[in-house]
This record gives sequence, structure tokens and C-alpha cells, in this order.
Amino acid sequence: MSTRFRSTVATDREQQILDLLTGVESLSVSELSKSLGVSEATVRRDLASMFTRGLLHRYHGGARLTSAVVSEQVFSDKENLLSDEKRRVAQVALGLIEDGDKIYLDGGSTTLYLAKLLERKKNLTIVTNSLMAAALLMESGHRMVLVGGEFRAISRTLVGPLTASILENISVDKAFMGTMGFTLADGLSTSDAGEAFTKRLVMKRAGQVILLLDHSKLGTNSFINTGCVEDVNVLVTDAISENFRNRLVELGTKVIIA
Repeated sequence: MSTRFRSTVATDREQQILDLLTGVESLSVSELSKSLGVSEATVRRDLASMFTRGLLHRYHGGARLTSAVVSEQVFSDKENLLSDEKRRVAQVALGLIEDGDKIYLDGGSTTLYLAKLLERKKNLTIVTNSLMAAALLMESGHRMVLVGGEFRAISRTLVGPLTASILENISVDKAFMGTMGFTLADGLSTSDAGEAFTKRLVMKRAGQVILLLDHSKLGTNSFINTGCVEDVNVLVTDAISENFRNRLVELGTKVIIA
């Protein structure tokens, strides 16, 4: 995120501040002072200058990056973005599945990488709203349930109130969820109301909610909330700041780094 600001950053220390704020909700002046090895007065001057140039938001005692609503890409573009990181996340997620589990696969690109690995497991019951995952798994030998619903072309998923007739009548051991954005303040978010409806319903029917995402989703917001941080039992990601990780752990979310 910080590289897009480089032309307006005046000093290396300002670039360090942007790097520290990337992927976290916010940092206090004292936290920035300790990380940078400079006085709090110096940090305050830097923050004031950066605020006037629109590089960040200031609040009493700290700062956060200027947030932008994340727009959704078509599925093929999402699948190819950060593919190595998503493969690592999927490999770790596979280790959380036991033979015989009942699992839900969400419609994200990272969960699709997980779907490609499920032939290594035995006797799974797989519930999904992803037509891409269903196409991959149709000859896997696993029991598969499609939720039905309205087809959403951009994500190639089935979403909305029509999914309730299936989801309200089942329970799964583990729901592997994707998201477009994830912050401490607002939790999970996506760009479509129908998709948000289905995600919320799935998480209520799961023994464990396991969120799979690459680092680009951390600290960003999309349009519609789909759940809070407390809904997530396990987060699997490729990279996360120490500050963000510590706050999640305090809130009861287990964090696994792929």
C-alpha cells in the first residue's frame, strides 16, 4: 500500500511510518516513537505534515492510513493475484481438515486453492456456494452439497436469501471463509448484499469459522459488513503485523502464518 504514496513522501522516516501503519487499524504516537527510535515530538511533527498531504488520518494520540473502499475484481483477476501467497494459505488450511469432516467452502479465490487440495482427504462432506469449487470437486468422491440461490457472475457464486432454505437446515464442522476486507473495527466486509447475507448465515451454522486471506485484505474495508472479528475462530494469512496479530489474539482469534 505504501508504495503508491512514494512520490509525495518527503523522508525515509515518513515511508517507515506508512509501512508500519499498513495492515493495522492504527498506531499511537508512543508506538510509532518506539518503532522508529525517535521522540514523540518528532513523530507528531511528521504526522502533522503527512496529514496535510493526505497521506494518513490523525486522531488524538495516533494515526491510521487513509482508508478506501475496496472494489471487487472479476474472479479470474483475483485468482491470479498473489497466487503464491494464496497457495501457502491453502496448504496450511488443508492441515486443519480431518478425514470425515463436514466443511463449507466459501466463494473466494483463496478457498478455491484449498478446493484443489481436497483430493488428499477422505470422506468429506463439502457444502459450497462456489460453482468454481463445485466444478473442481465433482469427481472427487466426496459428498457435495450446493446451496442454491441467485447466481452472481463476478464471483461465480450462489448467494442471497434463496440460499437460506439449505443453510438454515445444515451444520458444518468448519467453514472456510474468504473476504474482501478485514479490520479490527469493522470485521469482515464484501461488496454485495446477497453475498453478505449468505456469509453471515454460514458462519452461524459452523462449529469453527476459519478465515483465509492474503495480507492485502488486512486493514481494508469493502462496502457491506459480513461479520465481526469475534465471529472468526481462526485466521490463516501469509503475513500480518505484530500489532494486528496481538489485537486479534486478545479478542480470541487464533492466528496462523502460512
